[in-house]
Amino acid sequence: MDHAGHEVPKTTDIVLRLSVRDLVHADLASCGWAGSDHHLAGVAEQLERVRTGEVDYLAVCPATDIPVAKGGVDYQVKAGVGTLWQLAVHPALQSCGIGTFLVQAAELRIRHRGLRLAELAVEENNPRARALYERLGYVAYARQPDSWDEQAPDGSLRRYETMCTLMRKELT
Repeated sequence: MDHAGHEVPKTTDIVLRLSVRDLVHADLASCGWAGSDHHLAGVAEQLERVRTGEVDYLAVCPATDIPVAKGGVDYQVKAGVGTLWQLAVHPALQSCGIGTFLVQAAELRIRHRGLRLAELAVEENNPRARALYERLGYVAYARQPDSWDEQAPDGSLRRYETMCTLMRKELT
């Protein structure tokens, strides 16, 4: 019941129409949910590579045209392969199918380049992401350590080290 004594529905289904477009520099101001200022500065650098065709960087947006998910495809990591990386969905909207939509859009970009193989690395401490990729047809083929600089709460940079499972999918 609400404060006036009216019954309130316990759940409701809401349909969001999503679209995919290229992420642009102007989007970064509204992508704080995706990572620190240091991370977003790195994304800005990757956006420069879009111009040369080395990468695609995608934004998933509802009608507001404000990104709720983002991710890249790097075509330079391995010849003939689109490597998905920096995939992120707004935390409040995870487990709603947006990650699936993002990965499928990235795979479409890869296919449009005439490539038939997609790869990604998933941190071994992220079983939810790995389960998503497995549902989408990705198969583990190796393990590899990875590391990058991350911004600490005090603004300093520290090296983050992790172990990743490498996964691939043949695109048909």
